[in-house]
Amino acid sequence: MKQNIISVAPMMGWTDRHARYFLRLLSKHVLLYTEMVTTGALLQGDRDYHLRYHDNEHPLALQLGGSEPAALAACARIAEDYGYDEINLNVGCPSDRVQSGSFGACLMLEPDLVAECVAAMNQVVSIPVTVKCRTGVDKQEDYESLAQFIETVSQTGCSSFIVHARNAWLKGLSPKQNREIPPLKYDYVYQIKRDFPTFFIAINGGIKDLDVAARHLQFIDSVMIGREAYQRPYLLADIDRKFYGINEPPVRREQVVEQMVAYIQEQQMQGQNLHSITRHMLGLFSGCAGAKSWRRMISENDHLDNADASLLQKAASLIV
Repeated sequence: MKQNIISVAPMMGWTDRHARYFLRLLSKHVLLYTEMVTTGALLQGDRDYHLRYHDNEHPLALQLGGSEPAALAACARIAEDYGYDEINLNVGCPSDRVQSGSFGACLMLEPDLVAECVAAMNQVVSIPVTVKCRTGVDKQEDYESLAQFIETVSQTGCSSFIVHARNAWLKGLSPKQNREIPPLKYDYVYQIKRDFPTFFIAINGGIKDLDVAARHLQFIDSVMIGREAYQRPYLLADIDRKFYGINEPPVRREQVVEQMVAYIQEQQMQGQNLHSITRHMLGLFSGCAGAKSWRRMISENDHLDNADASLLQKAASLIV
């Protein structure tokens, strides 16, 4: 797998397989992540629903949520069999639902357990196992706690960490507030790279354009872009040229629309709902004259019984 200089963050409710297919049309090389999938959902639920993907989505990582080593190992093995390129353990989500399951950001307080989980997965798969964490939890403001967490988990052989450069507040803030209110601590992530120079360190949090990403890459190995990549997806179109040395013009928005028309036709024949696909495309023309009309045309019509792929072409005709 090509080194993941840039990745798109796992986002619950957003980075499903339709969103990932769409985003892959914009960049051939950016690393894509699934939504977080819990071990219970995989082991007790509809496995294919959670894990199926289109072949064009590679490179593709599965993010797992869980805290039982044996269950995580079983899921990691399943994911490798499905052809995923990486397994990522969620040690950063602060939602109440995740906390009630004793995983996510609260695991930062149990580095030995995280190490056990990573070790269990590493024993059964040959693909990389990585960890996505925060800089700390609640009032744990010191850098040393983060460094100790990284040190403990790395004893399992894990040397790839994605650090969301904010603390997670486990009480009093919603997941949305946890992405905005705790102050960004980019210097902590830079220091991790200095203290663990052989590790692959990615930074996440508050990164809104590629110039900012390039500045971060002076200090760390990789940048993970979150909601900006979803709300303004066309920024991905310049990633291959800017970061992967691909000497080709970026794909045009109109080309993406036509490729998505073909994809939607295929998916609707398989019983997929139009809205489940087009909802991910509302930001494609962000910043262009007519973008509001594009969004309105899709939002007001993609749920109708007779709506089909031609809706995209009609909406695109409104772009000036």
